[in-house]
Amino acid sequence: MRSKLFVPGSRPELFDKALRGDADALSFDLEDSVSEDRKADARAALQALLSGPSARACGKILIARVNPCGSVHFDADMRAVVQTGLALLNLPKVESTSEVLTAVTALEAAERANGVTEPVGLLLNIESARGLRLAYKLACAHPRVAGLQLGLGDLFEPLQIDRHEPASLHAVMLQMRLAAGEAGVFAYDAACANFSDAESFRAEANLARRLGYIGKSCIHPSQVPLANEAFRPTDAEIAHAHRVAEAAADAKARGIGAYTVDGHMVDAPFVLRARAVLSAAKRLGLG
Repeated sequence: MRSKLFVPGSRPELFDKALRGDADALSFDLEDSVSEDRKADARAALQALLSGPSARACGKILIARVNPCGSVHFDADMRAVVQTGLALLNLPKVESTSEVLTAVTALEAAERANGVTEPVGLLLNIESARGLRLAYKLACAHPRVAGLQLGLGDLFEPLQIDRHEPASLHAVMLQMRLAAGEAGVFAYDAACANFSDAESFRAEANLARRLGYIGKSCIHPSQVPLANEAFRPTDAEIAHAHRVAEAAADAKARGIGAYTVDGHMVDAPFVLRARAVLSAAKRLGLG
């Protein structure tokens, strides 16, 4: 899931184009991008899409961002979007384990009501100082939690933190990545609101990749190829991973725990990383 394109639920004219686009995942939104007076219409449009054949045949990871737990829209959102083929339910502004458990209960009820047999995972948005502090607990609240997603606008703006300050970005991104890593879930990067600034997007995406994030949110189709490029294993990385895997197999046969590849000491953690690179390369058809 190198790239995830946000698609407002109130813009059904964009649905088909998004389904045909190059994003690995689509996140259909019922929250921030939809005005209060359009919530019901957006919900109906998204329900029609997700329950229809085009969404199920697109081959993309399908995600729906609902309104927060406790909002007047939450229950209706859940009943509408939990459809066969939905991979992840994106829960915004999460700050407590009770919210996660409430969402799980509603999710299970919607699955039963809509005949969904493949369990839908949860992607939790970390968008506040409290949410960031509790990120590990939130990620561990239920096995349905598949990942954490950073929301820098909601996190930084109320605190008057510069959105583009490198030190702040690094600190927050590393903190969430470590929480996700401890919990055994993936970390996903935030959106970059200025879609005309490709260099800022590249810089954030490259930082996220260096910190072990699996991909970056996109708010405009022009950002999708930038994310796909940033989170693609390079040819050099793939070649090195092959050498590590081959050396690991040889070392195992000889009963050796640590050995040298390309002039560097290698042991079990490096082998895990090499396998992850090779797995990603295989998914992308890169060999």
